[in-house]
Amino acid sequence: MNQTISLYYQQGPSDKVYHAHLEAKGDGWIVNFAFGRRGSTLQTGTKTSEPLAYDKAKKIYDKIVAEKMAKGYTPAAGGTPYVGTEHAGKVSGLLPQLLNMIGDAELELLLNDSEHCGQEKFDGRHILVRKNKAVEGANKKGLLIALPLPMQKALEALIGAFVIDGEAIGDKLYVFDLLEINGKNLRSRSYKDRYLELMNLVARSPVSGGVILLVETAWTPKEKRQMFERLKKQKREGMVFKLISAPVTVGRPSSGGSQLKYKFYATASVVVTKVNAQRSVAVSVYDNSGNISVPVPIGNVTIPANQPVPKVGQVLEVRYLYAYKGGSLFQPTSLRVRDDVDPPECVIGQLKYKAGDNDEDEG
Repeated sequence: MNQTISLYYQQGPSDKVYHAHLEAKGDGWIVNFAFGRRGSTLQTGTKTSEPLAYDKAKKIYDKIVAEKMAKGYTPAAGGTPYVGTEHAGKVSGLLPQLLNMIGDAELELLLNDSEHCGQEKFDGRHILVRKNKAVEGANKKGLLIALPLPMQKALEALIGAFVIDGEAIGDKLYVFDLLEINGKNLRSRSYKDRYLELMNLVARSPVSGGVILLVETAWTPKEKRQMFERLKKQKREGMVFKLISAPVTVGRPSSGGSQLKYKFYATASVVVTKVNAQRSVAVSVYDNSGNISVPVPIGNVTIPANQPVPKVGQVLEVRYLYAYKGGSLFQPTSLRVRDDVDPPECVIGQLKYKAGDNDEDEG
């Protein structure tokens, strides 16, 4: 029999809907979908290029529904993330502010103005930390995660109750925002006020022993330019610009925003489709609708000896110079496995192409 489900997702400025339909057509069955912002004109598509046997079509339908619910979509029209999914018991209630990418034109404006501060963009794992009776960590999806023991102990040693935003690299936590302190919500206050409160929190707890590190901040155009040149020379990942007067805005704006990032090189989240010999894996991306039934191969990536070889189906973050239109990544380097990115998010639109190719860079 025909089946239809409507799933909703609401987080910060995002208010999205996803409809999936399993329908009889001719002698077989098809799976169609529609998605977009709630109340707007939806984009439509199909997961089946031709009618299939019921069992095969039902398997595709069940798979896309499970994938959406694993990402936080729920049948509840309120769109509360992870209600009714296997992640329900892992929800922290903490959600971060996410950044949009900028290009060279925007970079010059941000380097020269006095309204934005500048910080290093770290090549790590974005996490939030809450300390009340105990210390808890959450990934960018808002799901609880385990913290390295040295980081856990250092956070326990910080004085007071708090919610901190930061980037984890190994056992170290680079902190750049303070969202709550001793029961007081700071999200409506300016970024500069929140940073100063964070500075005081870290300064009161010197026993953090080099594990909890306050992110260096450049406040003036001269300081930002000096930081930019230094980071570029050191071949770091990039730089972040934050509107000094802005409050916290959860989620990622559809464009622009009060916090923006500039990368010195390209990175992409890709899906491992095959494990080759000699510590190499084949990787793919999907079309911009996230249709995982049609992978687009983009070459092989060598896994360094200090990293475990990822499994088929895992998401791998890679660094590369550029992508060839209809071909592979040029000089890809494996960075790490991503457990906070789902395969349908690994779309072809994130790729940066070699100069002269016609594909639009969507960052």
